Parts: sequence; C-alpha cells; structure tokens
Amino acid sequence: MRTSIVRIGNSQGIRIPKVLLEQCHFGSDVELEIEDEKLIVRSASFSRKGWDEKFKSMAATGDDSLLDSGLDSQSSWDEYEWQW
Repeated sequence: MRTSIVRIGNSQGIRIPKVLLEQCHFGSDVELEIEDEKLIVRSASFSRKGWDEKFKSMAATGDDSLLDSGLDSQSSWDEYEWQW
C-alpha cells in the first residue's frame, strides 16, 4: 500500500488506513525505530503491564512474603539508618 507524507502543523506525518491499524492491533501509543533506512512502527510495549493482576494473584495464594526477612547478616546501617 502506498501513502503520502502530509503536513501536520509544523511537523509531517502519514495517514495509516483503518484496516492496517486494525490488523496491527495498535493501541494509542506506538514505538518508532529506524533500521537500515527503514521506519519501523510497532505497538508500544509496557514493561509492567499485568503486574497488578500478578501481585493480586500472589497475595491470594500467600506467595508474597519477603524473601530476605529472616537474614541475620544485617549491617548496622540496616538496623539504624534505614527509614521508610
């Protein structure tokens, strides 16, 4: 498919046909990358997507305890200087 570069304010852009957007399953954010003189447009990834559900699942199964809570090798800084 061929399209034209159009003026958008002080910038330029391309119009992406709806059918292509639907096939790519793009959300409202995308990532742009240049590779070998090609513009690559991909759906934006969210590195913490789904963490909320996973944390809730861990809490429900009791798998959310601290791993280092029983360490005897705390330094004096850990005992006296650390504040929440």
